[in-house]
Amino acid sequence: MTSTSTLGRIVRGSGPGLLLAHGATGSIDGNYGPILDGLAERYKVVGPDYPGSGRTPRAEEPLQLDRLADDVVAAAVEEGLDTFAIAGYSLGTPVALRAATRHPERVTALVLTAGFAHANARMRLLVEDWLRHLRSGDDEALARWGMLNGPGAPFADRLSDEGMAAAVAGARDSVPPGAIEQVELVGSVDVREDLGRVRVPTLVISTAVDSMVTPYHHRQVADGIPGAEFAELPSGHLPFVEAPAEWLGLIRKFLDAHGESDAHGESRARAVTSR
Repeated sequence: MTSTSTLGRIVRGSGPGLLLAHGATGSIDGNYGPILDGLAERYKVVGPDYPGSGRTPRAEEPLQLDRLADDVVAAAVEEGLDTFAIAGYSLGTPVALRAATRHPERVTALVLTAGFAHANARMRLLVEDWLRHLRSGDDEALARWGMLNGPGAPFADRLSDEGMAAAVAGARDSVPPGAIEQVELVGSVDVREDLGRVRVPTLVISTAVDSMVTPYHHRQVADGIPGAEFAELPSGHLPFVEAPAEWLGLIRKFLDAHGESDAHGESRARAVTSR
């Protein structure tokens, strides 16, 4: 049985179901906004915001992965989707993986971008530094840290002084109320045991010049999932800014190839089994 969701959400388009799971300190609009129109052309897209982001109030307690996975699934079911693919970005990767293993009767495919299964020693150091900036109250320092760690160097190096100043200002003004709880979850999740239990077509998209969640993590996710496909995107950790058209193309090509839509936008149901 699927519980009632507490998450605010965006619902767009028609056709086969596609559930979106966003990243820490992001939102559906912030992480998927540039490709939402392209996704909604082919799928019925349900995008829930995590507690403390976008349309959802901040949680009063620490976030728990199981509860969050159940909540995003419940949001899709409440919007009339019995089965659906899940696209997970960054923290959305462990959310999507846990959703797939807790609700195997509903999830038909996975597309996992810039993701990780657990935080290794280097990533925990980054998370601790991120939390230190979030708790400091120094929004300018936090924004500068974000610009040094989020976009890939090829993208950031092309920015003019004015472009960099605008990007820092945008980062400073976009931190959601629930940022600390979401980043704490990044540091605590561990879905390595979930990887081998995935029984649906899966594409892992590696953001190839990502210094935040490095390709080491993307490979670990892909190698752990039976039959997973792997693709590289010329991007740092912000594909929605750095390479949105290429990102959209990879997602649509994979879902089309694995029966999530056809030329008429109709669903071709896949049998979903679990171990």
